[in-house]
Amino acid sequence: MINTALYEVHDQRFTSLIVGSAVLEELYSSCRWAEGPVWFNDSNSLLWSDIPNQQMLRWIPEGGVSVFRSPSNFTNGNTRDREGRLISCEHGTRRVTRTEVNGTITVLADRYLGKCLNSPNDVVVHSNGSIWFSDPTYGILSDYEGYKSEPEQSSRNVYRLDPASGDLSAVVTDFLQPNGLVFSPDESLLYVADSGASHTDGAPRHIRVFDVVDGKTLSNGRVFAHIDNGIPDGIRVDLNGNLWSSAADGVHCFSSDGTLLGKIKVPQTVSNLTFGGTRRNRLFITATQSLYSIYVTTTGAQQP
Repeated sequence: MINTALYEVHDQRFTSLIVGSAVLEELYSSCRWAEGPVWFNDSNSLLWSDIPNQQMLRWIPEGGVSVFRSPSNFTNGNTRDREGRLISCEHGTRRVTRTEVNGTITVLADRYLGKCLNSPNDVVVHSNGSIWFSDPTYGILSDYEGYKSEPEQSSRNVYRLDPASGDLSAVVTDFLQPNGLVFSPDESLLYVADSGASHTDGAPRHIRVFDVVDGKTLSNGRVFAHIDNGIPDGIRVDLNGNLWSSAADGVHCFSSDGTLLGKIKVPQTVSNLTFGGTRRNRLFITATQSLYSIYVTTTGAQQP
């Protein structure tokens, strides 16, 4: 029996991805704007950002929530590289950083063509070690999620950082506000959310997809899916290639062909999500003030 108060089924394929009897659990509820969840299976913990509160939090099953980092430089999106190190996007310093095993922080990127980045937002790591991140202006629009400033970049780009040379290249330059991004399980595709409608009426509220060429460049950009309630922010994929997106009314799930399969309804506007738990079948959801989780029958594709 499908709980219609929790699930909205648009395609019967969705019923094979959800647990009909699962419960949406609220794990924490004292954020101002929760974002950037990332799972650490080796420590059985979840990290996420509370951007306006200038902190990163850590949740451990049976152990509750503690502060991981404060101040956090208004950190937003987080991921891990293939060595398991934390990669973060900082609005306040307008940079992408790596937290080393000993806790020190390495700056990976903070400028492009000699000028400050806008405010790095979300980040993913390719199996070749390259780091891909979005750079909208949300962190410099006001002093709430960063420090108000005029953008120095002429466009709001998606970047690729080469792991060997340190070279930073703009791989897409025509977004209004690039946001969440994720590779398909085989890394042949890169999905990127455009959340421009957050501040501009009639602007994009869709997810685009690009072919990844030799793990270095992108081609054949096209619209993959539209969000019918709110905007796309954070996005993730499961091992079967389904894409899970944040939205105003919950989490929207799309098949690899762009068909809306269904929704998990969440009582607050969803900002981001990630798969975690020991079997990668627990969906963690950051939504406005809270961190939620719900079990599903599919498995997240994130590595490690």
